[in-house]
Amino acid sequence: MAYRKPGTLLPLEAEILSAVAARGDSGAHGFVIAQDLAGGAESSKALVGHGTLYKALDRLRTRGLLNAEWEDSAAAEQAGRPRRRLYWITAAGATVLREARSAAKPGLRLGEAPA
Repeated sequence: MAYRKPGTLLPLEAEILSAVAARGDSGAHGFVIAQDLAGGAESSKALVGHGTLYKALDRLRTRGLLNAEWEDSAAAEQAGRPRRRLYWITAAGATVLREARSAAKPGLRLGEAPA
């Protein structure tokens, strides 16, 4: 098993934080996050396609980088669908994301591997 330094983000985690942060106060649910990531790096497409999105969301929530809350059941019922879990970036998550972006090499998009 590979270990990583405490406080570091996997590329998928950084992309998730970016996607959730871009949604602002409205929050984002898993399907919307997956759609946002599908337009991103090729690695995200493969990772999300293999069901790792919700594991990554839970890791970020457990680390205090995301808040999560189930939407109101009445709103979901009125829309005729199951309830969704909504995610928001925390202040700690915004700080970690900012640090990850500043640590990325110039000309390299966050989440891309160097050539």
